[in-house]
Amino acid sequence: MAYEVEPPKYVRLAQTIQRRVEDGTYPPGTRVPSENQLVQAFGMSRPTVVRALELLKRDGWLESRQGYGTIVRGRPKVVERQDRRGREALERDESQAPGRLLEVGEVPVPARVASALGLPRRAKVLVRRFLVEKEGEAVELVSSYFPAGLVDGTELGSPALLGGSVREHLEARKKVRFDHVTERVSARLPEAGEAELLGMPDGVPVLSVLVVACDASGQALQVSDVLLPADRQELEDAYRLN
Repeated sequence: MAYEVEPPKYVRLAQTIQRRVEDGTYPPGTRVPSENQLVQAFGMSRPTVVRALELLKRDGWLESRQGYGTIVRGRPKVVERQDRRGREALERDESQAPGRLLEVGEVPVPARVASALGLPRRAKVLVRRFLVEKEGEAVELVSSYFPAGLVDGTELGSPALLGGSVREHLEARKKVRFDHVTERVSARLPEAGEAELLGMPDGVPVLSVLVVACDASGQALQVSDVLLPADRQELEDAYRLN
């Protein structure tokens, strides 16, 4: 079982400011609110605010300019690289991708997915589970979950391979717009069925990349759980553990 620990206050504040940069509340080139304004707006202490701002400066979201304050730089290039697997999950064309569609159907929402989608624990969601293969070897097991309200009027519930990407399909059918993805990385031992599908020996963990695709308001539209055999990965990107 993968356990997630709630990040400290300064990290949560930094994540909130990141989201506001991404949704345009704090556009690149503008000043972020002062420390006093952030203290009042979020009800946090000044040391917490200062630490959050320093974290964002270190990671390239913000910069200090003499005599002008703290300026928004925008989304750093390293974060664009972190979103690589998220974009792949959104943009994969099932009809062209090497691999096979394993399952399509309504299932009880997993706890981590319920939290990301803002659904109650007993809700049902649609899952599309796809096994990605490379040169005949299974390399990823991708389970994509969709809230029921987003499935109506689409082909997502069809057991046939989806032509084009999920992103294109939903944007065309439901008139929604995907804006950004976040990723949460954890490690755990695979369940028996997962290990069998991925051809993994006993005792080898999987990396679970939980990809949450959102619109500009931050509303989650799709959650994909990407399982990767840990013994076959060369993780070159530095993932932010949100």
